[in-house]
Amino acid sequence: MTTTDSATSPTTDLDALIDSCIASRDSRQEDWDTLAFQAEKRGDKFRRAQIRYVGSGATGDHDNDSRTLPAGGFTFSNMRLPVGGVGPEHTHHDVEEAFFVLEGDLEVTVHDVQDGTKTATRRLGYRDLIRVPAGVPRSLKNVGDSDALFCVIIGTQKPQLPTYPESSEMYGVTR
Repeated sequence: MTTTDSATSPTTDLDALIDSCIASRDSRQEDWDTLAFQAEKRGDKFRRAQIRYVGSGATGDHDNDSRTLPAGGFTFSNMRLPVGGVGPEHTHHDVEEAFFVLEGDLEVTVHDVQDGTKTATRRLGYRDLIRVPAGVPRSLKNVGDSDALFCVIIGTQKPQLPTYPESSEMYGVTR
């Protein structure tokens, strides 16, 4: 018969496992710099903050951010969008993206792939979600009277950088 001391018990392993899977609110920070190049090149309405939890999404290389949990099959972040702020029209060609509203009111628009001037728009509020398929251009606007806070889930470990269609105000902009 073998005995197990408390230092190597399954309970300790489970404690380490669960602790390695938590990204607490207190350890998050609003990163206003990761997408600042858009506001610098096209105006303050594109100013917004990413709050990373799992992986870095498609906003750049944040693999060295020790507060962010490593991505497995998806990325997860929050985005803070000031009143009147815009998430520009962009396309994720490789993966679907979901937005889940926690605070505020968002206007979400999908754009025709062939002709970006053809659009469909819906207003989303608290606990509303939209899933946008890969390859469909999308944009966001805060149409409320307070900051919008929403979850962004991208369905892969490391998404490709999005592109900006010709109809996007970001067309031709690079980091």
